[in-house]
Amino acid sequence: MIEQDTLNEVLEACDKRRDARRAFLRGTGTAAMLVGAGALASCGGGGGGGNDDPLIQVPGTPGTNPPTGTTPPGTISDGDILNFALNLEYLEAQFYSFAAFGTGLAANLLTGTGTQGAVTGGKQVTFTDPVVGQYAREIAVDERQHVAFLRSALGSAAVAQPAIDISATATSAFSNAARAAGLIGPGQTFDPYANDENFLLGAFIFEDVGVTAYKGASPLITNKTFLEAAAGILAAESYHAGLVRTVLYAKGLQTPSLRTATESISDARDSLDGPTEVDQGVAMRGAASNIVPTDNNAIAYSRTPGDVLNIVYLTAAAAQQGGFFPAGVNGNVRVSTAG
Repeated sequence: MIEQDTLNEVLEACDKRRDARRAFLRGTGTAAMLVGAGALASCGGGGGGGNDDPLIQVPGTPGTNPPTGTTPPGTISDGDILNFALNLEYLEAQFYSFAAFGTGLAANLLTGTGTQGAVTGGKQVTFTDPVVGQYAREIAVDERQHVAFLRSALGSAAVAQPAIDISATATSAFSNAARAAGLIGPGQTFDPYANDENFLLGAFIFEDVGVTAYKGASPLITNKTFLEAAAGILAAESYHAGLVRTVLYAKGLQTPSLRTATESISDARDSLDGPTEVDQGVAMRGAASNIVPTDNNAIAYSRTPGDVLNIVYLTAAAAQQGGFFPAGVNGNVRVSTAG
C-alpha cells in the first residue's frame, strides 16, 4: 500500500524550500536569462552558452545537417546543460519515488519538449531497517524537488521525461548493470527493490554518477545564476552519495560482500566512461573507509556529459540510447562518448 500520508507530510515539509527556490528564480529573472542564453548561443555572440569542448559528443560532421533533436558542437547552451541534468533527475526521482512510496512522479512533472516516455518497472521496497527507509523517503522528495526546480527554471524549454527502465527483470538495465559488475550471472535478475541491501546498491549505481555529472557540467555553464543553482544541486547530490556510501560501508562491516559489490560496480562504471579512472568503491585496502571518492587533492572527480551517458546507456561506444534510457534522453546533449 502506498504510504500516501507519509508522502504528503514529507512534501509539505519541503514547501518552504520549494517556495524559496521559486522566489529566487522570480527575483533574478531566470526564465528571461535562459531565453537570452539560448539566443546568444544560436547567434554565436555575446559570450552566451556556447561551448567548444570536444568531449561533448553530438552527432553530425562538418558540412552536414545534424539529426533532429541535436545541435552541432560549439552551440551547447546553458539551457541544454540544465535539460541534460533534468533527464538524470527524472531517472533518479522515479527510482527513489517508487522505492520509497510505491508510486512515481505526478503527471504534471513529466511533460515538455521532445518525446514523453513511460517508466517501466518500479515498486516499493519493504524496508527492514527503519533508518534506510527514512533515508530513502528523504532522498525521494529531494529528487522530486530537483525535477520541479529544473522544470521551473527552464520553463517552456524543459524537456519531457524520456522513456525510463527501472524494472527488475533478467534483461532490465539494473540486471545488465549488475551483470557487467559480476554481481549476477547470465540469465539472472538483480532486483533493487528486493531488500534494503539491493536498494542501496541500486542507489549506489546512480548517486556517484550524479555528483560527477554536475561537477563536470559546471564549467560549461556561463550564467552565474544557473551555476549557483547547479552548485546547490551538486551539494545535495553529494550529501545523498555520501549517505548511501556510509550506510553501505557500515553494513559491509557485517556483510563484506556489500563492500566488494561497490568495488565491482565502480570498476564496471570505469570500464564504460573512458580510460581515466574516476571511480571508487566504499572501502580502501583493508578495512579503511572511503566515503568520499576523490583524487590526490581530495577533490571530487568530474565526468563529461558524454561519459555520463556511457554509464546510463550501459555502453562504452557512441550511442543515442540504451540502458536506463531505452529510447535515449531528450534534448540536445544525448550522445555518449566513443570509447
